[in-house]
Order: sequence, then C-alpha cells, then structure tokens
Amino acid sequence: MRQPPKHAIDPRAVDVWKISAAIYLGILWLILLTSVVFAILWDWSFVYITGAIIITVLLSYLFIFLFPKLRYRRWRYEIFEQEIYIQHGIFIRTRTLIPMIRVQHVDTEQGPIMKRFHVASVSISTAATTHIIPALSEENASDLRDRISQLARVDEDDV
Repeated sequence: MRQPPKHAIDPRAVDVWKISAAIYLGILWLILLTSVVFAILWDWSFVYITGAIIITVLLSYLFIFLFPKLRYRRWRYEIFEQEIYIQHGIFIRTRTLIPMIRVQHVDTEQGPIMKRFHVASVSISTAATTHIIPALSEENASDLRDRISQLARVDEDDV
C-alpha cells in the first residue's frame, strides 16, 4: 500500500472554511428566525420550531467548529514527476492519483474570503473531471500550478 501524501494544505484553510460555513448557516438562521416570528404571530406549535432550533444549533457546531478542523487534518497532496497524489475526506477517505499525461490545464482560484486570508486553490483539469487542492498559500499555489504545468508539458513531449 502506498504511503499517504506528505504535504498538508495551509492551516488558514480552517478559518476560510469556518467563515464560509458561517455565511451559509447564517441564511439558515435567518429562515429559522423568520419561522419563529411566524409561529409567534400565528400561534403555531412550537414543537417543530424547537426541533428546528436544535437541528440548526447542531449543524452550526458541526459545520463551523468540528468539520473544518477534521477536513484540514485529512487533506494531503504530493506531486511526483508522473502523477499527482491527493488524499481527503472526513468520513470517507478518498485517494486520487492523477497521471501527469492526463492533465489538460492547471488554474489557481481565489474568492474574496480566500483573498482575505492570502490563500488560493489549485484546480487541476483532466478530460474527465477537475480536481482541487484547496487553500494553499498564494505563493505555494502559484509555484504548484507552475510545477504541475511544467511536468504535464514534459510528459506530453515524451509521448
């Protein structure tokens, strides 16, 4: 069995994922608060609202505090001359080998939250799908993009 990849993503990924989850869950909290207001105005049963509050609190804890840390611990990658090895997953660990000869193009991506934390993702496209290595420092993401691009070009010349 192959050894796990050596390189971890940037620790700031945890903060990026927490903020992203907080934004999405903020929408859920707004819907919940609207439901509470309607329940008060129209004398609805609070049994469902209480259940929704418990579920929302649980989801908030899981997606803002627990899952980002677990996700960070599980994300690993390594670049070899002939392939890219990616491992990730909280409940189901996925190990992916991407042959350099299959790489069509490589991009770096950075949204507003990632820009605030000076991290970027590397997107590796093949004919079948796109693989993403999330939240690397801007410098590492740029270097990794260039290295993969160079290795993929060398493989194409060898064919």
